[in-house]
Amino acid sequence: MGTFGTLEEAREFFKGDRFATVNGMQIESLEDGRSVCSMELTDAHQNAMGGVMGGVIFTLADFAFATVVNHNHKGTVAQQVSINYLKAPKKGDRLFAEAKIKHNGRRSVIVNVSVTDGDGRDVAQFIGTGYKLDPL
Repeated sequence: MGTFGTLEEAREFFKGDRFATVNGMQIESLEDGRSVCSMELTDAHQNAMGGVMGGVIFTLADFAFATVVNHNHKGTVAQQVSINYLKAPKKGDRLFAEAKIKHNGRRSVIVNVSVTDGDGRDVAQFIGTGYKLDPL
């Protein structure tokens, strides 16, 4: 059973993640071991070349990571993460980040996050290791 009793409770808690929420990121679904977050891309998310800034994609993946690890064990922080950018999302599209827990240990948790665009095309692959601040 997760930390949050309802999706609304999780959304309320993660309102405190101001950088993600100010940039339009939201939790679509949250269950044990899996989270889906999304955001609408706007002109504000563009880089100088007119594409989507890599930091936007990274932040969405990191937000999905945070939601699933803290639903699993509140008080988990990122210890190490990596991202591979695979394809540019379409301009004006919606992005989705699906986070899945792959390993849940006493002190650490490993999560894979797949970022896709509105057409289901792979945009990025993120792998994160979380550290549980207060182990069970």
